[in-house]
Amino acid sequence: MRVLVTNDDGVLAPGIAALALAVASEGHDVVVAAPSGECSGAGAALGPLHLTGKIAFSSETLAGLEQVPVRAVDGPPALAVLSACLGGFGPPPDAVVSGINAGANTGRAVLHSGTVGAALTAANFGRPAMAVSLALGAPPQWETAATAAAAVLPWLNRLTPPAVLNVNVPNLPRNEVIGVRAAPLADAGTVQTAVIEESDSETLELTLPSPRPASLDTDTYALAEGFIVLTVLSGLRSTMTALDGPISLVERTLTAARVPA
Repeated sequence: MRVLVTNDDGVLAPGIAALALAVASEGHDVVVAAPSGECSGAGAALGPLHLTGKIAFSSETLAGLEQVPVRAVDGPPALAVLSACLGGFGPPPDAVVSGINAGANTGRAVLHSGTVGAALTAANFGRPAMAVSLALGAPPQWETAATAAAAVLPWLNRLTPPAVLNVNVPNLPRNEVIGVRAAPLADAGTVQTAVIEESDSETLELTLPSPRPASLDTDTYALAEGFIVLTVLSGLRSTMTALDGPISLVERTLTAARVPA
């Protein structure tokens, strides 16, 4: 299977090297394409691609992966995925693996994650995808997360239609992980803002209050308990809810605006 490995921490971040090595060790045809620098919080943004229609990139080499093509893309992770899915870095991938992110991506706040956004972009192109994140801790247990990702990779093709498997791994050695659990997203935390007036400008200061205790059946709680947590994200889907009321309102507005001939 041809697998694109990407991330949002930058192509030279330690997590992506561990992930690419684990996937390649399973015999997959690996290509790495990721942002040239830090792009955390980018979601599924592509950047101002419409201004030039061009995507700048350069070649890199990762230790232990000298035979794996590595591309540093001048843009966010979703742009790297789009480029690869359109054949910009050789044959399009059969699957996309994003990570290993330094820090968990749980709860509804995954909407803003560049790691998850890259995987959602792959699903939008019809490719099964996985986002892999490691809870913070010292030292980071990259090998635990990489092993889990490589083990579950062959299962991705069972996600129909193509969706995203969000994988969160506790920062523990493999032999200390409690187990593996499927869990839904926890509610997002609240972000508070305050306007800070300075001498020559105004800024917004964001604070993250202590999150409410997560429900026992959520991804946030299971991860904190020491489980590897798997959550399937369905991506961008439309729902054909009855919209007779709004349609009627718009039609009446248009009718009233028409000028008789």
